[in-house]
Amino acid sequence: MKNTLVIDLEAEKQEILKRYRALLRACKPTLQKGDKKEIRKAFDMALESHKDMRRKSGEPYIYHPIAVAQIAAEEIGLGTTSIVCALLHDVVEDTEITLEDIEREFGKKTAKIIDGLTKIAGVFDYNSSLQAENFRKMLLTLADDVRVILIKLADRLHNMRTMDFMPRHKQLKIASETIYLYAPLAHRLGLYAIKSELEDLSMKYLEPDTYKFIATKLNEKKAERTLFVKHFVEPINEILAEQGFVASIYGRPKSIHSIWNKMKKKNIPFEEVYDLFAIRIILDSSPENEKADCWKAYSIVTDLYRPNPDRLRDWVSSPKGNGYESLHTTVMGPKGQWVEVQIRTQRMNEIAEKGFAAHWKYKESSNDNGLDQWILKVREMLNNPEANALDFLDDFKMNLFSDEIFIFTPKGALIQLPLGATALDFAFEIHTDVGAKCIGAKVNHKLVPLSYKLQNGDQVEIITSGKQVPKEDWLNIVVTAKAKSKIKSSLKEEKRKIAEGGKETLERKLKSLKITYNTDNLNKLSYFFKLSSTQELFIAVATGKIELKDLKEYLASEKEIENRGTERNEGQQIEALLNKVKGPESDILLIGEDLQKIDYTLAACCNPIPGDDVFGFVTVSEGIKIHRTNCPNAAQLMANYGYRVVKAKWNKQQELTFLTGLHIIGIDDVGLINNITKVISGDFKVNMRSITVDTDNGIFDGSIMIFVNDKEHLDNLIKNLLEVKGVTGVTRFDA
Repeated sequence: MKNTLVIDLEAEKQEILKRYRALLRACKPTLQKGDKKEIRKAFDMALESHKDMRRKSGEPYIYHPIAVAQIAAEEIGLGTTSIVCALLHDVVEDTEITLEDIEREFGKKTAKIIDGLTKIAGVFDYNSSLQAENFRKMLLTLADDVRVILIKLADRLHNMRTMDFMPRHKQLKIASETIYLYAPLAHRLGLYAIKSELEDLSMKYLEPDTYKFIATKLNEKKAERTLFVKHFVEPINEILAEQGFVASIYGRPKSIHSIWNKMKKKNIPFEEVYDLFAIRIILDSSPENEKADCWKAYSIVTDLYRPNPDRLRDWVSSPKGNGYESLHTTVMGPKGQWVEVQIRTQRMNEIAEKGFAAHWKYKESSNDNGLDQWILKVREMLNNPEANALDFLDDFKMNLFSDEIFIFTPKGALIQLPLGATALDFAFEIHTDVGAKCIGAKVNHKLVPLSYKLQNGDQVEIITSGKQVPKEDWLNIVVTAKAKSKIKSSLKEEKRKIAEGGKETLERKLKSLKITYNTDNLNKLSYFFKLSSTQELFIAVATGKIELKDLKEYLASEKEIENRGTERNEGQQIEALLNKVKGPESDILLIGEDLQKIDYTLAACCNPIPGDDVFGFVTVSEGIKIHRTNCPNAAQLMANYGYRVVKAKWNKQQELTFLTGLHIIGIDDVGLINNITKVISGDFKVNMRSITVDTDNGIFDGSIMIFVNDKEHLDNLIKNLLEVKGVTGVTRFDA
């Protein structure tokens, strides 16, 4: 036995060296004198300190840092410092080595980046606001050095690629976090290839069935697509060559996640998603001719194939905020289907694939400093001390994913805002004081309200008044994080002033009722009047909502009220509930047993039924809620409150029925409703709770709420409904 192990170790040693050599080959383009020695030193240190560790799959742990370094070099295009940091990214956290050791060996810069990476390593901690707090920390390090985030993305990508050996609940949590934070981050940094792969991998774990279904479908049509691309591209290639262009053209399949999004958004089956791939034309062009060459190629393509006039996207003249440049058009192919064509130069393509890492390479020639502006924005958000970390996370997330629109000031300066931004956002973008005093705006010389949604290319002039102050309902008008945080902090300031006055009034009134003014009594008062904090209590007193007679009522009922401290208990309540649920033998919550001891409810946002993949979520006031793992809110719950998530599965149970909704569309025909209800109540003996039907010019559109036993029951029902003549689609909807 002993012998085989030795051979294994020998083979592993060879494999580690092989992987290390592959890493060096990947770094070759950026290597300078002495770099190889640094990388070797980092590799030796990592090898030594992880020597006794193994991954969940049983492989030597060192495979992971090598792979992360490889992704950083090959797919993001980072240089030597980053490779060293990637190799060492886990040593401080997992081994005896300290930051001081690293600084001594590799210098201050490396130590700083690794410190940033170690801080993030703890990001997803037990307490929700802590998770968000740590995320904030990670962004603060980002503000010092973007490489921290880029290496973190490489680390996350490798973990997602190798997550098969993890327990299911961990897979769900990590995948949710990835889709909620890391994919948008990759998008914002312009790493499209990595963003798509992270989304696909998350979907592989969060929605395995749909993922397999689309992957299989894509595979079936592969040969057909290749042939189509070949025919489509031939004439373009000929003309480009005639005109002296050097270009490479290829078809690139859309990611599974984006196909799934299309299917969901338009509510169509896979067969009807027309743009399963895009054609990409990459020109070899000198910097001064780039723009002109792209437009020449565009005119060649549109001479051959008719373009869809609404679908031209020009990011060559004004690049996206994350540096993305490209010309997109959709044309009618030879077989009557739409084909998306993307035209760009090699430089633009590298920036699209490798994001800002490539940007630095071209920094000298490019005057675009989108990243610097973005980091400034992040800094602004981070330095707002008022923000609650979770709000911050959601605001931040919103700003990551939004597409930009370009707005002009009255003097013609260009300002970028996220899609959906309003006149009020624009005001805050110019200056906090302009935003706070804004009473209206002129868009293209016409007067509009604050809530007016800006369109690309609008010219906006802000009208202010010295009497104006920010209002609570402004929060519903603005979309940018900057405007939100500024409004929140001025409202807080306003509230604080009112509360100060209320505090004095309350103190006087309590004195007259002989109630001691102390924290305990203030908490009891807040609880009695159902207010969330003592500040709310002071405000209610200041605004006259709580008067002396109300306080007397409180005094009378005080004898009956149980002594309850407010927020201190929340953590303990959750802790207790979690322990109660998980029980000593198992940490899986079985749904459908006689759960006398636990009150759980099925979440209304996704109406789970037996057979669905589900998890339990511990709430403070309503016990445990059961959600489907693909519930619209699941990713956010798991990413922000991972510690409250409990594994759950259905127990084989007595025939219980669960409410779920079906959306049916079809061609209206005499007796269609009759046939549908016959299948439901006749063949399947299913009870309907409600049915709403709308027919519009021969199109039938109905929603039916029905009671089913489990997922299998529902799937069979859907299958039979699809066989009814005239029905073209049946989908389950959540709430």
